[in-house]
Amino acid sequence: MGILDSWEEPVLEWFTQFGPVSLAALSFTEAIIQPIPPEMMFLPQLLNAEGHVLTIVRLWLSVTVASVLGSLVGYWLGSRWGRGLLDRFAKPKHVTKLEILTDRYGTAGVFIAALSPIPYAVFGWVAGMGEMDRRAFILAGLWGRGLRFGIEAILIGLWGKQMLDFLLGWGFFI
Repeated sequence: MGILDSWEEPVLEWFTQFGPVSLAALSFTEAIIQPIPPEMMFLPQLLNAEGHVLTIVRLWLSVTVASVLGSLVGYWLGSRWGRGLLDRFAKPKHVTKLEILTDRYGTAGVFIAALSPIPYAVFGWVAGMGEMDRRAFILAGLWGRGLRFGIEAILIGLWGKQMLDFLLGWGFFI
């Protein structure tokens, strides 16, 4: 990860002290501002579930719902202060580009950000700043995050280390 290496471990250790709620806390804050993805705790917890379906479902729901709730905080922050911060710190051409992207892609953009490794927090802030329909924002987040974390839950939660080794090896590029 490069720049994150120096403080990633202390942040994860801090979250870990909260036990089972640590995953939800990490997922919630990642969707607002901090850059450490929930997978840093989600995948090891899925491995520890050892195929126990109820635990896997609980972890999946926890990481998904916490992420969407966190993105709502980002949405609110964006609607409240996003435009002022962008006007102050960003070039006008970048502000215009974000507005065009929000108008053009809206819900699809949020869905793609929620599903992919694109920083989801940015889209929460931008969606709030652009006054995107809140229901559409929530639904796109639930579908995107639900699929992203659901696929991981199925693959890692049910097939464990064998699947993780495959994905980290040559299988990741298939």
